[in-house]
Amino acid sequence: MIDINEIQKVLPHRPPFLLIDRILEVVPFKSAIGIKNITMGESQFRGHFPGHPIMPGVLILEAMAQVGGFAMLYPEKNRGKLAFFGGMENVKFKVPVVPGDQLVMKAELIKVRGDFGKLHTEAFVDDKLVAQGDFTFALKTVNDADK
Repeated sequence: MIDINEIQKVLPHRPPFLLIDRILEVVPFKSAIGIKNITMGESQFRGHFPGHPIMPGVLILEAMAQVGGFAMLYPEKNRGKLAFFGGMENVKFKVPVVPGDQLVMKAELIKVRGDFGKLHTEAFVDDKLVAQGDFTFALKTVNDADK
């Protein structure tokens, strides 16, 4: 199990945009499982939606991508790189995610070629599929990220 302090050594994201609380399992360059505890204190719930808080789908997708990014950036040779979205396909939302839920996200690399790859991701609450999608990404060093 990898805690938030170790996650921050791998991912460049920081609160409030670090959307993983813990990594339960990682197989570098292959897969990862992470969790995000959804709490009412998160700023997005002030406006999405007052009186009926629902986690925005875009944040669910970002959290799922961060779990996959963790699997790619975990090896020491990739530390300091950034993972950029190249595209999303087959994105589906099944059930709303609300405060009090624990989002369990699974990411599996289905294709890797050099610094480019494709992830299949799924998110669950209480073992029920709530979202899924396939993401393409590119890993870039910080100096090359602006090119």
